Amino acid sequence: MNSGATVAGDERHRLFVGYPVPEQVRPELAVWAGEVFGARQARLVTPGNLHLTVAFLGATPARRVAEVRELVRGAAAGAVRPRFEARRVRLGRSVGMLVFDDVDGTGTVLAERVQHVLAAAGVYVPEQRAWLPHVTVARWKERPADVRTYVPVMEIVPSEIAVYLSVLRAGGAQYEILESAALGV
Repeated sequence: MNSGATVAGDERHRLFVGYPVPEQVRPELAVWAGEVFGARQARLVTPGNLHLTVAFLGATPARRVAEVRELVRGAAAGAVRPRFEARRVRLGRSVGMLVFDDVDGTGTVLAERVQHVLAAAGVYVPEQRAWLPHVTVARWKERPADVRTYVPVMEIVPSEIAVYLSVLRAGGAQYEILESAALGV
């Protein structure tokens, strides 16, 4: 599926690839994030921006965006829908996230395939650590002190993998899907 979004010229665009959190799960995840982080001087991620990041490309030349879209589409061809189950909460220096288990490993296989093709094309620098399926739900300037957390009983089964354009704004990043590839059953 293609969106109406376009990019052109010699500009650089902040890109990443991720599994969008399905619409039916977003409200439940947003409520949980609000309960856990809402009163802690945290900026909650808007429900429409919730995703599991596969690869952060960062500043990518506009002339390479079409190639990135095609590489992700090709890597996703024939891939099945992964199933992720919530397992733990992770508090980072500047973010709060819900970490998931990849139930049958298919999400990790596709994530690694996408990372490999993007790295081979020279548009992605792989991280040194293994891919960790997670959804960032809150951001902060100072990590909150005593956060009482609980792990919701939650499953995410993405129906697509997407190339996102991230535009930094005063109120936080705004994400737009440039390309998405449907995942099979």
